[in-house]
Amino acid sequence: MITSVWPTPGQPRTSYFIRRQAEFLQAAGVDVDVFHFKAAKRPWNYLLAWLRVRGRMARKRYDVVHAQFGQSGLLTLPKRVPLVVTFRGDDLQGMLDGNGKLTLPGRFLMLLSQGVARCADATIVVSEHMKEFLHPSVPTHVIPSGLDFGLFHPIPHDEARRRLGLPSGRRLVLFVGDPQLPRKRYHLAREAVAILNRSFPAELLLAWGTPQTDIPLYMNAADALVFTSNQEGSPNVVKEALACNLPVVSVRVGDVPLRLKDVDGCELCEDERPETIAAALERVLRRNRRVAGGDAVRDLDERNLTQQVISVYRSVALPRQAS
Repeated sequence: MITSVWPTPGQPRTSYFIRRQAEFLQAAGVDVDVFHFKAAKRPWNYLLAWLRVRGRMARKRYDVVHAQFGQSGLLTLPKRVPLVVTFRGDDLQGMLDGNGKLTLPGRFLMLLSQGVARCADATIVVSEHMKEFLHPSVPTHVIPSGLDFGLFHPIPHDEARRRLGLPSGRRLVLFVGDPQLPRKRYHLAREAVAILNRSFPAELLLAWGTPQTDIPLYMNAADALVFTSNQEGSPNVVKEALACNLPVVSVRVGDVPLRLKDVDGCELCEDERPETIAAALERVLRRNRRVAGGDAVRDLDERNLTQQVISVYRSVALPRQAS
């Protein structure tokens, strides 16, 4: 498994889902050798990583290489063993600026990922809408990132606040993600909560750079999650919030409409104006109740999705010769 976004201590990331997938694969009996590298958008780092990958593949026999994100697939070319690539969002859709416009590096990343996809033996996308960015000839499977229900599950509201040291009497709106990343549009969440406070007092709570094990506590301590990204594949934070029965207020992005479709008490905003988001937040906060989100995402159990990933591996792996 090759990735440039492996979560490491002291480095705030939202890519714990990659480590989780590797761990669940290992628990299912797959021998997973993870190669992670620091890309930092520097071609030299990719070249050094490519040399290290070639050396590792020369020393050990592998049945499949699984690249996480399209750019990581570059390190496998030219191929020595079957290649599976998981595309997760901006690698196929391109990187956007805060105004929703495709950046020049984002356009280049799209073209690069589409080229890698043509070389792959199988591809995985995390939501149905991402298939349109791939050529019809590319064998593609839709497998969302899964959930670890041992970590993300309901906890009593007061207990979660006590463990985080949060006040008990305030309405808290949670934002999870890097506030400096333009596509997350943290500024839009702040504007919406500022408008909300004209008629209903609430506080915006930012969870970023915190231990992954604390995120379920934040989701159980909060009264609503606000999600304002202008581009996503299948955002994990929305699914994790639902697993904790936290009401979600979101713009239309990625597969969020699918995730919220049958969850009473969540709000999918008709437009992206802060006034619309604020009104949706007020309705959710005035209802003042949890949602039955866990039932809606039960099919995303990581154990079940791991078996789907293994099926993709088996579909491309070369048969081993008897010794």
